[in-house]
Order: sequence, then structure tokens, then C-alpha cells
Amino acid sequence: MKKQTKTPAKIKSFWRILGPGLVTGAADDDPSGIATYSQTGAQFGYGQLWTALYMLPLMTAVQEACARIGLVTGKGITTIVKEQYSKGVLYAVVSLVVVANVINIGADLGAMASAAQLLVPVPFVVLTLLFTTIILLLEVFTNYKVYSKILKWLALTLLAYPITLFIVQQPWVTILKASVIPHVEFSFAFFFIITGVLGTTISPYMFFWEASQEVEEDKERHLIKNGKPVISNISIKRMRIDNSFGMIFSEFATWSIIVVAATVLHNSGVRDIKTAADAAKAIEPLVHSFPNAGLLSKLIFSIGIIGLGMLAIPVLSGSAAYSVAGAFNWKASLNLKFGKAKGFYVIIIAATLVGLILNFIGINPVKGLVYAAVLNGVAAVPLLFLVVKISGDEKIMGEFKGGWLSKTVLWVTFVAMAAAAVAMFYTILS
Repeated sequence: MKKQTKTPAKIKSFWRILGPGLVTGAADDDPSGIATYSQTGAQFGYGQLWTALYMLPLMTAVQEACARIGLVTGKGITTIVKEQYSKGVLYAVVSLVVVANVINIGADLGAMASAAQLLVPVPFVVLTLLFTTIILLLEVFTNYKVYSKILKWLALTLLAYPITLFIVQQPWVTILKASVIPHVEFSFAFFFIITGVLGTTISPYMFFWEASQEVEEDKERHLIKNGKPVISNISIKRMRIDNSFGMIFSEFATWSIIVVAATVLHNSGVRDIKTAADAAKAIEPLVHSFPNAGLLSKLIFSIGIIGLGMLAIPVLSGSAAYSVAGAFNWKASLNLKFGKAKGFYVIIIAATLVGLILNFIGINPVKGLVYAAVLNGVAAVPLLFLVVKISGDEKIMGEFKGGWLSKTVLWVTFVAMAAAAVAMFYTILS
């Protein structure tokens, strides 16, 4: 009996530890991520599967550094940049984050509407307006803690891909080799997609969001004394557990999406995903024995895209708002009412509305998701440089500055993402 009571208690205790890291990891597999990973599997088969394994330590190190910055300093990344660097650097950072996030918001809203159209014959314009309205009302007028708890459960729809993974007959030896041994093709198409894979996995909005949410955690736990957080090694350990679990969950989902798309789509001759319906076909084997399997697969796919979009868009608009608010010393918190943080919420609303408008300039929603991921891959390079410098600065981080392992992995990440972006541009010009 004691063992039976201890196990649920341990699960509850572990669940309480999870927070910013888990939410950030789940938001990483947003509609842009699903579209990019699905396109990767459809276009190159298992050729880029190795990226999921090799990105895990890079992604974990980057997000750990960002979370540690927020937890230890009690400040968002933009605020630290403002204190340590010139106005030119500050405005460049804010501009990169806002532009990349707004484009990502637009792509995600379009994907949500396209996914919903698989189920209901409602015009695209009406659906994008509907989702935009719902998200803004929830984000502005609902306590985010309550909202994020609901969305955590919606993130479980990602399990459709791991489940499909084990339903479909897989060439496991080929998959395992492709997961470990890197495969590179010197073409624009290859480097374009791999930049998108890196960009949608190690995204600028994740840097700023997780750091800002750790600041929120500091405030909620009353850890800030005399303007500075009082942080213990236990706090750092909890943060790392939360962050590591979120990133492992995220990358396992990434690996599963690529495998499923490669096996179901690429091996069936589907090499280009043009619509949401094309992407939904990847999980048809999950329900192939049920009546109306096509409709059921579209239902599961649509719920996943819509649920993850509703999680990711507040993260995108929120991280943009935290960035701008940090630059101008505005009050910034999703737990504050609109009247107490007007500037912060105005940026959230403006970023979401501009993203909405981008859907009416004739860009294919699925292609828009991939282009947004590539833009994130390029924008992340200079921002990563700042994260490396800040997290390893003893004057800023004190005893919790990054050690040699953290610095090494962060610099490897910076070089890898810069190399992918440069290779992409080189193949365009050559």
C-alpha cells in the first residue's frame, strides 16, 4: 500500500516542477514546427532524421542558458541587453524578435484556419478572425496559469505521431542508422529545409519566453528580495529538470513526425506538402481500421494544429511583448490586468493583429509555416551570440554563470546555425 501511495505522490511532485520548460518545449512543436518536420520527412525521407538527435543537446543547452538568465537575474533578456549593450544592439534585438514572431504568428493562424477547414466548410477569413479573437480574449482577460494548464493537455495530441510511428511497419535498421549517421546534400533545397528545421527547433521566441517565464516564477515564489532573486542550487536543479524534460518531449515528437512523414508520405511518392490535408495524411495509418479513417485522421491532425497553435501564439506574442517592454521599462506580466500593463498588452494585440493581416497577402499557409521557420533560423544566429555572452558573464550571472560544458555546447550551436544559414545563402548565389 505504501508503494501505491508513494508513486502518485512522486508523479504529482514531478508535475509541479514542470513549468516554463515544458510549456516552451510544447510550444516549440507549433504548427510551423509540424509543417517543417512533415515537409522534411516527405521531401528527404529519413535523410534529415539525424537532426533530431543532434539538436537535442544544442536545444537543451540554449534553453537552459536562457532559463538560467531569467531565474538568476530576475530580468528578461532584453532588459539585460539594455543594461549591458548599446541602443543599436538593443533595437536590433527587439526588431529581430518582433519581426520573426509576427511572421510566425501569421503563419500559425493561417495553419489553424486551414486545419479547421478540413472539418468545417467555413471561409478561411472567418476562421482566422475567429481564432484571433479567441486567443486575444483568453490571453488578455484570462490568468495565463489557468490557460496554460488547459493547453498542456492539448499538447498531448502530439502523441498521435509517436503512436502512428509504432503502428506502421517501419524499416527500423534504416531509421536507427539515419538517426545517428548524418546525411548531407549540397543543394539549396536541402540547406533551406535544414535551416528551417534548426530555426523552428531553436527559435528566438523560445529564448525570450523561457527567460521571462522564469522571472514570473521568481515573483510568484517570492524569491526576489531587495530587487534581486535569492536563488539556491535546488532552484537551479528544478529549472534544469523542467527544461530537460520539456526539450526531450519536444525532440521525441520532432523525431516521430519526421519518421511518420518519411514512411507514410515520402515512401508513397508524396514529396511536397502543399495543403493541410496533405499533412494530415501522415497520421491516417493511426485510424486505418476505423470507418471514415480519412475524416478521423483529419480530426486528430486538426485538433493538434489548433491546440498547439493556441499554445504557441500567446508564447510568440508574449515573448515579443516582453522584449519591447524590457526595452522601454514597461510593466510586463501575463498575470497583470490590462489596466496595469497597457503597453505590454498593446504589443500583444498589435503583434497578433499584424500576424492576422499577413494571411491576406496571398501566401500559401503551409509554405508560410516553412518560410517562418527558415526566418527564425537566420534570426536566431545573432541572438544566440548574445545568449552565449550573457550566460557566461560572471558580472551578470555571478556564481551561476555558465561552465565550460555549457559554453562549449552554446558555441557549437551558434556555429552550426550560422553555417546552415550561410550554406543556404551560398547555394542561392552559386
